[in-house]
Amino acid sequence: MDLQYIGLNMVNGPLIALDGVKDAAFEEIAEIELPSGESRIGRIVEMEGERVILQVFEGTGGLSLKNTKIKFTGKPLMLPLASEMLGRVFNGAGKPIDGLGPVFTDKQGNINGKALNPVARSYPRNYIHTGISSIDSLMTLIRGQKLPIFSGSGLSHNKLAAQIVKQARLSGTKNSGDEGKDFAIVFAAMGVQNDVADYFRRAFEEAGVTERVAMFLNLSNDPIIERILTPRCALTLAEYLAFENDMHILVIMTDLTSYAEALREFSSSKGEIPGRKGYPGYLYSDLASLYERAGVIDGCKGSVTQIPILTMPNDDITHPVPDLTAYITEGQIVFDRSLDSTGVYPGISVLLSLSRLMKDGIGEGYTRSDHPDVANQLFASYGKVQDARSLASVIGEDELSSIDMAYISFGQNFEQSFLNQAEDENRSIEETLNLAWDLLCLLPKTELDRMSDSLIEANYKPQRAERFKK
Repeated sequence: MDLQYIGLNMVNGPLIALDGVKDAAFEEIAEIELPSGESRIGRIVEMEGERVILQVFEGTGGLSLKNTKIKFTGKPLMLPLASEMLGRVFNGAGKPIDGLGPVFTDKQGNINGKALNPVARSYPRNYIHTGISSIDSLMTLIRGQKLPIFSGSGLSHNKLAAQIVKQARLSGTKNSGDEGKDFAIVFAAMGVQNDVADYFRRAFEEAGVTERVAMFLNLSNDPIIERILTPRCALTLAEYLAFENDMHILVIMTDLTSYAEALREFSSSKGEIPGRKGYPGYLYSDLASLYERAGVIDGCKGSVTQIPILTMPNDDITHPVPDLTAYITEGQIVFDRSLDSTGVYPGISVLLSLSRLMKDGIGEGYTRSDHPDVANQLFASYGKVQDARSLASVIGEDELSSIDMAYISFGQNFEQSFLNQAEDENRSIEETLNLAWDLLCLLPKTELDRMSDSLIEANYKPQRAERFKK
C-alpha cells in the first residue's frame, strides 16, 4: 500500500522538510501534489532520523504547509534509455522538448550512475579526430579521456564546442564507408542563454549532424536544481550507448562553472559550511563523480570520452572550479584572451595546454610516425618565441640576432596559419602535420633539437617555408 504524507514542516528556497518519514532512502524521488492538483517532483537530499529534506525540481512556489501531499516512489531518479534518443532534444531533467513525444522504452537508468571499478578500466589508446590543428597535433584527444576546456567570459568556446560536434569522428573512419555508425555525441548545456541554445541547435541542423547528437539543454531561467541533474542525465545516456550498444560516445558539457554555481547556491540553502569562495567542501568529490564516468571498460567495445567546458571567473585559472578540475582530468585546453582579441580562432594557449594521454594514442599506427617529434618541436620552438618577444620588448627588434628574428617570424606565422583556422575548416592529421613541417622550415636546421637527424633530413626543406615569407 502506498503511503501518502500530508503537510510540510518547512519551506526554504528550493527545499522542503518533512518529519515522521520511515523507510526512506537518500536520493529517493517523491511525487509532490499541490492543493491545486499540480504535480511536481522532489528528491531526498538530506536525512536526520525520521526528518527528510527534499529538493523540489520545479521550485517551491505555491506549496502549502498544510495541504501539500507527498508520496515516495522508493527509487532514485530514473532516465528512460533508448538508442532512438540520438537526434532528440531534452531539458535538463531528461524530458523531451523537441515536440516529438516521450521516449518509449522498458530500459531505465539511474542518473547517479554506478561506481566503476578502476581495475575494470582499459588504458585509452586511439584518438578522436576534431579537425582542429592545435588540438589534434599538440593536445590530442584520446578515446576514454576527459579533456576539459578552460575558457573565459566572451571567448569563443561555444564556437569551438559546435565545431568539435560537427567535425569529430573516430580516427581512420573518414573514407571507410561506415563513418559515424558507432560514434555519437551527447551534448549537455547548463545555464546557457536562449540565444546560445538556439545557436547550438541551428549549428547542428545546418551541419546535418543532428541524427548523431542527443542534446540536453538547461537554460539560465530554468530551476537551478535541474542544472544539477543535466550532466548526470547526459552521462547516463552516454554510458548506455557506450557500454550496452558498443558505441564510442563523446560527451561535451558546457558550462561546468554554471553547474558549480548552482551547487553552491543549493549548498547555501541547506545551511552547509562553505569552502573556498563559498563553494561546498565536497565540490571536488562532486566534480569527480561526473568526470570519472568517462573511460574504457575492459571487454567492452564502446567508450565514453568527455570534453567539459568551463569559464574561469576573471580568467583566474586558480579559481576552485578549474583548479579542482585540473586535479581530476588528464590535461586541459586553455583559451588565451590576448590571442582571441587578435582574431585568432581558436585562441588556444599552447604552452598552458596539454593532453597527458596523447603520448599513447599518437605516432605509428595511430596518426603518423613523426607526430610525437613534431609536437615536441612545436612546443619547444613556441616556448623560445615567447623568450624572443620578451627580449624584443626590452631592446627592440632591430637589436635581435638572426636566430631570434627567425623565432619571431615563426611565432607570427604559427599563430596566424596553424592555430588560426576557419569555423568550418576540417583539417586532416596529414594536413596538420605537413603544415607544422612547413612552419618549422622557417627556423635554421640547427634549432630543431627535438628530432632525430634522419627525420630532419627526410622532411626539412627550406623551400617549404617560402609561402610564409614576405
